Amino acid sequence: MIDVSATGIDSLLVSLMRQIVGGDFSDGNLWLCFELASLCLSKWDCLLQEKPVVLTSALYTFLRLLADHCRVSNNLKLEMLRQMEIEFCVKMLRDQFQLCLKIGRDLVRLLQDLFHVPEFKSIWKDLVLSPSEFRTAEYLDISQLYCIRTSTRYFLLRITPEMETQLRFLLTHVMLGNQKRYQIWFENKFLLGPERESLIVDIVRFICCAHHPSNEIIQSNIIPRWAVIGWLLACCKKKYIEANGRLALFFDWLFFNEKVDNIMNIEPAMLLMVCSLPKYVNFTHSLLEFLLLLVDNYDLDRKTIILRGVSSAFNSLVQKGVVHSLDVLTRCDVLSPFIRERLQNLLLNDQGKVPRDLLPVDLPGHSTQSLRLPDMSCMGNSTQPTQEQFTSEGDDGLSTRVVVVPGGNEVDSIERLVESIGDIIKESYARGLQTLEAILFSIVNQCNQRNTSNSICSEDLLSKITKEFESNGYRLFTSLGSLAGVVECDDEICSATAVIIRTFIFSQNERIQEMLLLWARNGFPVGARLLSYALRLAHEAYAAGCLENSVAVAKVRESRMPLLEYHFDGYFNFLNKRKGDSSENFVSVSEMDEKAIANLVDSAFTAYRHFLSSSRVISQKESDTSLSKLLFSDLKDCSGWKRIRMKNLFCNIFCYLSDLSICEEDIIRLLVDKLDYVDLTEMQFQIGLKKFSLFGDNHKLVFHLIKNSLNWNSVEQHKLWGLIRSELPVSEVQVEKIILEFFCSGKIDVNLSAIAAGGLLTLCSSCAPTSALVGTIMSLPNNFFQDFAAAALATWAASNASMLFDSITEFAEKLKSKNTGSTFFNSTETEINQSTILWLLNYYNAQGINVSNILSNLYPSS
Repeated sequence: MIDVSATGIDSLLVSLMRQIVGGDFSDGNLWLCFELASLCLSKWDCLLQEKPVVLTSALYTFLRLLADHCRVSNNLKLEMLRQMEIEFCVKMLRDQFQLCLKIGRDLVRLLQDLFHVPEFKSIWKDLVLSPSEFRTAEYLDISQLYCIRTSTRYFLLRITPEMETQLRFLLTHVMLGNQKRYQIWFENKFLLGPERESLIVDIVRFICCAHHPSNEIIQSNIIPRWAVIGWLLACCKKKYIEANGRLALFFDWLFFNEKVDNIMNIEPAMLLMVCSLPKYVNFTHSLLEFLLLLVDNYDLDRKTIILRGVSSAFNSLVQKGVVHSLDVLTRCDVLSPFIRERLQNLLLNDQGKVPRDLLPVDLPGHSTQSLRLPDMSCMGNSTQPTQEQFTSEGDDGLSTRVVVVPGGNEVDSIERLVESIGDIIKESYARGLQTLEAILFSIVNQCNQRNTSNSICSEDLLSKITKEFESNGYRLFTSLGSLAGVVECDDEICSATAVIIRTFIFSQNERIQEMLLLWARNGFPVGARLLSYALRLAHEAYAAGCLENSVAVAKVRESRMPLLEYHFDGYFNFLNKRKGDSSENFVSVSEMDEKAIANLVDSAFTAYRHFLSSSRVISQKESDTSLSKLLFSDLKDCSGWKRIRMKNLFCNIFCYLSDLSICEEDIIRLLVDKLDYVDLTEMQFQIGLKKFSLFGDNHKLVFHLIKNSLNWNSVEQHKLWGLIRSELPVSEVQVEKIILEFFCSGKIDVNLSAIAAGGLLTLCSSCAPTSALVGTIMSLPNNFFQDFAAAALATWAASNASMLFDSITEFAEKLKSKNTGSTFFNSTETEINQSTILWLLNYYNAQGINVSNILSNLYPSS
């Protein structure tokens, strides 16, 4: 059909391209990719002569698909397809660049996603520095591409017809306020899957540039485009996809020309920023900050073009009545003064006075590289770069080079970062966190390289960092108790404290630990914050179903567990930094499984243990301070934190730090003091299921705890015995030894011991009447709580009479044979508890049973 240029063949091929689903690695989808790429190469000459639009459509399609395919490694089938796609795209760009120009400015956006692919680096070099290499007379500079608006037909290529139908229905028929169920359906249908999220970028571009509603719809109560885009950006879990989604939203702003571009392409971004105020001010703030970063850093050599484009976009939006005035942003009190000032400077065409070395120099996102390429004279050789760049992924989805530090001694680099952090925090708290993370990662690298000859002084370092954050209104390692009443504050996520804790957990680096210890010495509750972070991480991992079942990590992203997501993001960012962010080493979150998640949680508690051990070694307090005492102190501080229920906090303490908490009086007393009866009941169920232990298997420790609890108040004692009754019957503890020690420990104050005696009785009723336990009960002294033994036997007679009397018979036979090796005999003669004898006589008489044989065994003739 291609050979004879059959009617409609071009439409057929384009339709087939639209059936390829982004982020779908199923066999059928990859087969369709392979067949179309193979066809474009094998029928190259014919398509070039008769249907060139098919080739430009294929270029757009495969460049976009390559961004997904190049992120997956160790897949032989995908590797063959990837090489074919690269071959076709490179052939198009090198041999038919004049055709490629027809795609317009979005060609630049697509190529940015592939900057890390070796085959496209030389293309980037020529695109920016050597336009003549493309042998196209009309192409003189990349700015020409910026000025060519991309046709809407290209945006349709990455949206399947079914997806287009559903989106247009949502944007033309669904009323604002009724959209949630439609959005959930759409997300489950098209976006569910670890790699499907990349479709969001294409959908945002489609909504901005290919779906322009009529005035009638705009004026109606139909859900507006900006609201759908806001929802899509909120669906992004991976930071680089969120960054690419924002770039898709703002891309036409950078080169806007009212004579060429359509105001409808830029309207959604403006309305999204304005309509998010004041309720979602952070969202507006992050979008504005992203736009301003693009203006400053997208293309430093052509910044004038971008300044003109963004300024023209703002002016056109006002002139066309999209917004009445820009005062809604420039005079909005809830936005940070720095953002408002930068926006005002932009609108006045003032490029600002921010120091050059404090500005990011790369485009946001892993996959959107800066057009300011490295020195091309260094390409192709192994010479080390003359500058060192620290990559950090921020709150707002930016993964930027936060700062460029001249090469040389790494200590000098760290010191320069520390010196600049104050100014960076003033400009943007998010970038301040990125810089802090860069400092910490540099310290970790320095230690890993065993370069300690010029180590920076940890005390000076932390003093400077602490001072700079405090001077900007943030206190490191704030006491959890002081945050308890601040509902909107979540200091364990996206804060300087969280960055430090997270880095220490991932690296467990000695220098970072030394800094933590110095903070602790200066009175900061470092241990409590470390413990709280680990406990909450464990709770969210369990709540998300990651620790007990095999769960796809994509589901973790849907679980809305903020600390768990924050920890994951940091973990993969940390790994990728260590690997240098190379495409072949890039680690994807989809590679995690439930075992790896469990290891991440375990490592958090391991880091806390290391800190605790070091705290004890260097502690200036009495030398006998145990790790359990230090844990108790931190746990007491954590008990004021309301982010997780106290029950979950204590459950995780006994799960992950059992050796430091089991049978520890202070910790268990804190537990019964802080937990209400509902939480205690739920904990008893978990104890009965053996999910964790409070008391362990050492009966001496359990008895010591019971003895000390006699001085607790009555409420605390009753709660304690509820827990004891739940655990000891299903544990390996020898209950008979605890009872014997309790009743034989000397003079007992019956007033203090009454609750304990009652607790032991109900404990007996929960245990099976084994011969050892029954023998102990029958040999208890008669001096106090005289009916205790008889009451225990009566309870068993009602619940398990057969086993009880078998045990009594066995006990009597042992007495007769004078077997003194039993665990409950201390002498060759055993005194039988009188209340048990009276109970037996009454019970047997009531049953009409002759008890003479048993009594003769219990009282053998001398």
